[in-house]
Amino acid sequence: MQIIVDADACPVKDIIFKTTKNKNISVTLVSSISHFSNQEVPPHVETIYVDAGRDAADFKIVALASKDDIVVTQDYGLASLLLPKGTVVLHHNGFEYDDMNIDHLLNTRHISAAIRQGGGRTKGPKPFSKDDQQAFLKLFQEKIEN
Repeated sequence: MQIIVDADACPVKDIIFKTTKNKNISVTLVSSISHFSNQEVPPHVETIYVDAGRDAADFKIVALASKDDIVVTQDYGLASLLLPKGTVVLHHNGFEYDDMNIDHLLNTRHISAAIRQGGGRTKGPKPFSKDDQQAFLKLFQEKIEN
């Protein structure tokens, strides 16, 4: 098992680093080169930079992920590509993508995009909260213990 993180806008990287530090679990951050950082990461963490092109990070993550790996992403489309591989896919708000919720999430995303293209407005995501952090930590710990 490895942990792969869609790292460009992931607010739980520190939680992932701390939780995996002494568990002999490798973590791979996949990020666009446009988000390059000199920030040091722990020794068990590798950073892979990809071209700045649209979906380049997603394609790299799909190529890296295998059955029973854990991927952390907020991208519903990426999650839908990973589920058929048997990959465990987690959202940073503390829920797991699965066959029961992915269609609804993709439908909602499509409807919202259509409304915006028509000149309408839709609500954005709620701000990331301490409750979200706790929910993610609990779910993440459960998944790496299994």
